Amino acid sequence: MFAAVNVVPVILLVRQALLARTAAAGAIEWYPPGLLAAWLTGLGLTAIAVAFLLFGGPDSLQLAIREVLAPALDRLFVESAPGRDELAGLLAMIMPGLVAASWMAMTLVNGTLAQGLLARFGASWRPSPALATLSLPIWFPVLPVLATAATAVGGTMRFFGINMMIVLTVPFCLAGLAVLHTIAYRFSRPAILLVSFYVLAGLFGWPLLVITVLGLIDALLRLRGRFPLRQSVGGRNAG
Repeated sequence: MFAAVNVVPVILLVRQALLARTAAAGAIEWYPPGLLAAWLTGLGLTAIAVAFLLFGGPDSLQLAIREVLAPALDRLFVESAPGRDELAGLLAMIMPGLVAASWMAMTLVNGTLAQGLLARFGASWRPSPALATLSLPIWFPVLPVLATAATAVGGTMRFFGINMMIVLTVPFCLAGLAVLHTIAYRFSRPAILLVSFYVLAGLFGWPLLVITVLGLIDALLRLRGRFPLRQSVGGRNAG
């Protein structure tokens, strides 16, 4: 279980991150952060599909989740409390997506901290890509369309569609943050805007929902082309 959750995905992501090619001008172009985000998303969706298959379908999986959540719900509600069964059903429906998205966020944070530590001591094998350079693949907006269609179909597809939407909030949030960082770099003191946003996001949470919608719009309309960076922010290594 440890190997499946923490070892194999990290090895795969690191392997992709270390891919590079030499451009026409002689500069080294490293594997784009947007494609790394796509790989991370694929791993999250794969985890849900594997859980789906192992438990033999959505009904069995939701039943197992309800059994796991039952002790916590028993401490919060009496068995006959109104709304208890509805809450249990909702949590069982969305829990796979929440767990996958949490794992994706944890992997992202751990990777960022590890790369930052290596770069600090000059031991990193590739330059740290700036968040503003992250651009999701052009085909990525198709995924929420597929998730919406699956949800509308109902039944088994509805279960997978809802959890797919939850997983997709992570890459689109990253894309939205990339737009925010791109805009911030147009100001003389970008740290003021960025720190203010992250403080508000940490206190209230809802700014991350707004930035996720912004990321979806950026993936569709490529907003970054309208806000060119004032300076190079990484992603390439001229050495």
